[in-house]
Amino acid sequence: MKLIDRLALILVIVGALNWGSVGIFGFDCVAFLCGGQMAVLSRIIYSLVGLAGLWCITLLFRDRDEE
Repeated sequence: MKLIDRLALILVIVGALNWGSVGIFGFDCVAFLCGGQMAVLSRIIYSLVGLAGLWCITLLFRDRDEE
């Protein structure tokens, strides 16, 4: 698996855990750690997670024999 694929999966997992904590506990971990939802660092992380999600869509359509 390529490095970018692994990084994308890690970011998607971070996003999933964050949304899980928002849904279950009403607690946004990224906003808490980065100074609020509108903080620059939070927005960067949210954007990276979103881009990683888009990248992971490509994993669904790849042949597994590429490696």
